[in-house]
Amino acid sequence: MKKLFLIIGAPGSGKTTDAQIIAQNNPEEIVHYSTGDLLREEVASGSQRGQLINSFVSKGNLVPLEIVVETIVGAIQRAPKENVIIDGYPRSVEQMEALDKVLKDRDDVQLVSVIEVEVSEQVACDRVLGRARGDDDNVEVFKNRMKVYLEPLNEIEAFYNQSNLLTKINGERTIEEIVADIEAHIRTKL
Repeated sequence: MKKLFLIIGAPGSGKTTDAQIIAQNNPEEIVHYSTGDLLREEVASGSQRGQLINSFVSKGNLVPLEIVVETIVGAIQRAPKENVIIDGYPRSVEQMEALDKVLKDRDDVQLVSVIEVEVSEQVACDRVLGRARGDDDNVEVFKNRMKVYLEPLNEIEAFYNQSNLLTKINGERTIEEIVADIEAHIRTKL
């Protein structure tokens, strides 16, 4: 059975970097995927699902939830390791519910933990604007991304808390401290 770990956090919380480092530190046991990368890989594969995804993305449309969830679950099934970290998912209540519905019908993948990397809006903003990787790294775009992140957060937290799956990690420390805490938490579930 595959064990799934989700890492969520605000833009600039460091969730992707944290997940990458943990997977690098544990190459025998853990693999890391980002949702965007999974969708791009599916398109690049030329598969039927990839063509379907491309038909939405190429027109600037959102990929339907069912397809996103099927892509994620398919990647988990094919993962070369038993333990899979996915960062940045779920981003909405609908995404959370869709994943929960699919996982309830499966006995080969188990959601083991949802880890929230907590940072203040100010710290997140300073980090995003400090890295300035592209046109979308400006105050206006950051505020919108933060709003999109925060709107469903209480409901997502409540849902995973009720299932005793949510763990919060202080993301306002050194990357070494944050990674050590997340890694220690994951190790308790392996």
